[in-house]
Amino acid sequence: MELGLKGKIAVITGGSKGIGFATALLLASEGAEVAIVARDEEALRRAAEQINVQTGKEVLAISADVSKTGEAARVIEETVDRFGGVHILVNNAGTSAAKPFEHVDEDAWSADLDLKLLGAVQFSQAALPHMRQAGGGAIVNVTAIGGKTPGASSLPTSVSRAAGLALTKAMSKDLAGAGVRVNAVCIGLIRSAQIERMWQAQSPELSWEAFAADPRHGIPLGRIGDAREAANVIGFLVSEAASFVTGTSVNIDGGISAVL
Repeated sequence: MELGLKGKIAVITGGSKGIGFATALLLASEGAEVAIVARDEEALRRAAEQINVQTGKEVLAISADVSKTGEAARVIEETVDRFGGVHILVNNAGTSAAKPFEHVDEDAWSADLDLKLLGAVQFSQAALPHMRQAGGGAIVNVTAIGGKTPGASSLPTSVSRAAGLALTKAMSKDLAGAGVRVNAVCIGLIRSAQIERMWQAQSPELSWEAFAADPRHGIPLGRIGDAREAANVIGFLVSEAASFVTGTSVNIDGGISAVL
């Protein structure tokens, strides 16, 4: 399937590792110009070099703290200065912050919302004028299945993710007239540094393949997912192949979620 991404310009937050890196690699391999954003300059450098080696594309690596006011505008400005515009935004930056309700203080609430919700808001606001100028664009907000089915001791992250889903739906209504599509993906157990730490803490005697396929995870498809599988869905959602898809969310969870 032709995704129609050649020449498109994409900004990916949390782009140095995991799903963000896999998405950047996919878009670059499809011919897009890509800017990746993260706080760790060394991780960004390594990611950009790896994408260049595998795709031949020069990646713009921008060190920024997504949770800080003003950073989004700077990142978008640097991207436009380098590539000439913005067509695609993947709001992927985030961490897992999960505790019982009584143990989450005001600072933790603020930090999580600033990163996962307001970060997405600020990047979307900064990118929107350039998408309008281009005649349209695509935004994907990367959330988690906990935003749909919050569990015990899942705060504040499940609330931030739920807010991200509401943001996605509202934005899709407001921006459709400008040709800007807004969708979300809800991530389940996907291989990442966090999941690998869980592997080493719980079952260091197992190989990754054995741990990923452990039935205790309760995943109907029988294994933990790979970041490339999430990237494939995101790549579809930002592509011309999804030109009539907006305001929806896709679970990337191997079937474990109890909701659509």
